[in-house]
Amino acid sequence: MEDVNVKGEIGDIIFQNKENGYAVFTIFVQSEEITCVGIVPMIHSGESLSVRGNWINHPAYGKQLQVQFYEKFMPTSQAGMEKYLSSGLIKGLGPKTSRKIVERFGDAAFYVIEEKPDLLTEIKGITHEKAQRISQIFREQHELRKVMMFLQGFEVSPAYSMRIYKRYKGRTFDIVKTNPYRLADDVFGIGFKMADKMAANAGIAADDPSRIKSAIKYVLNQAAANGDCFLPKPRLVTEATELLELHPAAVENAIRELQVDSQIWQEKMEDIDVVYLNLYYYEEMAVAKRLLELSVEWEELDFDILEERFQKIEEETGVQLATEQQQAVMEAMSGGVLIITGGPGTGKTTTINTMLRLLEKEDREVVLAAPTGRAAKRMTEATGVEAKTIHRLLGTTFVSEDNKRQVFDKNEDDPIEADVLIIDETSMMDLHLMHALLRAIENGTSVIFVGDMDQLPSVGAGNVLKDMIRSERLRVVRLQHVFRQAQESAIIMNAHRINQGEEPVLNEDGTDFFFIRRAYGQEVLATLQELVKSRLPKFTGRDGLTEMQVLTPMRKGLLGVQSLNQVLQKTLNPPGPNKKEKAFRHITFREGDKVMQIKNNYNIVWRCFSCRGKRTDEGLGVYNGDAGRIQRIDEENETLQVAFDDGKIVDYDFTQLEELELAYAITIHKSQGSEYPVVILPVYSGPPMLMTRNLLYTAVTRARELVVLVGLRETVHGMIANNREIDRYTALAVRIRNLYDFMNAPEVQP
Repeated sequence: MEDVNVKGEIGDIIFQNKENGYAVFTIFVQSEEITCVGIVPMIHSGESLSVRGNWINHPAYGKQLQVQFYEKFMPTSQAGMEKYLSSGLIKGLGPKTSRKIVERFGDAAFYVIEEKPDLLTEIKGITHEKAQRISQIFREQHELRKVMMFLQGFEVSPAYSMRIYKRYKGRTFDIVKTNPYRLADDVFGIGFKMADKMAANAGIAADDPSRIKSAIKYVLNQAAANGDCFLPKPRLVTEATELLELHPAAVENAIRELQVDSQIWQEKMEDIDVVYLNLYYYEEMAVAKRLLELSVEWEELDFDILEERFQKIEEETGVQLATEQQQAVMEAMSGGVLIITGGPGTGKTTTINTMLRLLEKEDREVVLAAPTGRAAKRMTEATGVEAKTIHRLLGTTFVSEDNKRQVFDKNEDDPIEADVLIIDETSMMDLHLMHALLRAIENGTSVIFVGDMDQLPSVGAGNVLKDMIRSERLRVVRLQHVFRQAQESAIIMNAHRINQGEEPVLNEDGTDFFFIRRAYGQEVLATLQELVKSRLPKFTGRDGLTEMQVLTPMRKGLLGVQSLNQVLQKTLNPPGPNKKEKAFRHITFREGDKVMQIKNNYNIVWRCFSCRGKRTDEGLGVYNGDAGRIQRIDEENETLQVAFDDGKIVDYDFTQLEELELAYAITIHKSQGSEYPVVILPVYSGPPMLMTRNLLYTAVTRARELVVLVGLRETVHGMIANNREIDRYTALAVRIRNLYDFMNAPEVQP
């Protein structure tokens, strides 16, 4: 799209968000008035502005100039100065006083305000205090303008420039010139690559120690984003060397310096040197220590008394527990830490419900929680007891200024009030969330972790559930018996077959598991459209938009998330005269769209309402993987409203839309903790690291009523044969084992 360059005087400011700098305003270019939109913070009528951007067509407001870069110029005419001062820039400075200042000092008015504010007291109505306040606000505006222009010289966008200015204010110049790599640590969204580009523009040497250290932390952070808690040192050195294009010795030296500065941790593990970012090392150690502290507080129970209670519950419910379920309940009643793991149809929910009945009879306070809103909602529906998200249980009400770090209300000083805490879908918990949860559990509280260890690991760093089990030092009950009722479901039986490396049974009469062969990618795509639009709604009575979910292993390619969402949006929610739209980057959001939050936002406000429209609750935080529907697009206030599946209503500013994406198709990883009536899965081709047994198993277990695979039988065979685990560099299992063995080592007699 061709760049447009215009220069003119700012006229009306139609909309301005002071927090993020987004504005809608007009500028006069010769005799023409142009409407502009974009991140242009703290603008005022009367300023001159040079703008570079692209033309866009707004569905309601027509042609607008989308600002990419801009440069401000202070007004030079006395009329422009007067307009600028009376624009609301300085609270309490209205048109009359502004006119007096310009009339009294003429072209030197701005100089007087900034450098000689005492002279303003010559004007009636301006006290010494007011003169100083006018000067201070004026200087702050001038400082911001200089910072924004300075950063644009480094090709930093206005949105990021605003974040940098908020963090450093007047120190921005020195920091960017001397060590822009600080920005990668301090400012959310500024990574090593952006800081490196700024450093090159500032003339900072390629072998500058700050550059090398920043690259090392960048590689470790990227590893954490992929699930790793640490990296083997040789791999870290190799990746950092390639990124920097320097000699490995320079990286080795920087690693040593980072260790001395206590920014990373090095140790030898199974004869391999490994390197952690400090956060993940200390969290692994803390999680291992707290799990063992909580686990020692359990006691043997009188099984005869429990047996009597079992019989009463079985008489009341008509449900008879299998031996392993009884074992799980008995272990749970004895306190401490317990892990219950099992696949679909093995009775995890029945086991939890029995525990709840027994605990209720003992008058013990039980709290239920799960990692996501959807998982908590499922838990509530299955048990009849309210389950909260772990974030909500811990109370995320404060976020640091850079939006990068969350602080929970609940901790060792203000713990969760419960006798027993039951956590479902534990496989979804990453190391950071587990650490926060364990900090908030006081001694004497029983903790029961429930989950399927064969599901995909968490999106965040760690492989917590599997490591807890692998440690062999915590109590674990494995539910393996598939109940007769579950055996009638081909979904459940095929999930177990896949998990054991066996071929699924397909297309039997009366089945809930189908395979449709399609030899070409375009045929798969066309079949997916046909299934969600007509065939499956007719066959199942389920709605293609709200009750079916397309899952795919990949983000890119013809059958990846990005492509599928474009196609399925047209199929299930086409444009209409009564549907408002908002184009953002490569996505067009439309009222009625299925959408998903794709990163944690700890300080966005949500509200819940009753069926009569009365507000029932409110709070902060929407998390990666939360899904919902677009209710309303408000063009006048530049907001987009989403109703999430767990009942939260959230209004997004248009500048926040990078946090959302369409969700007609989602990756299998993002589906964790969710359950859908109908799951449709394209099985065609993809990289071996994605086309795994584990991934297929997870996808199949997301379906409640029907699974449809579309593509090549050979791909299904290949995924089942590819038992490559998602290898992660984690050491929680080792730390639990070592710490337990140390705590329980026999005393050596002197």
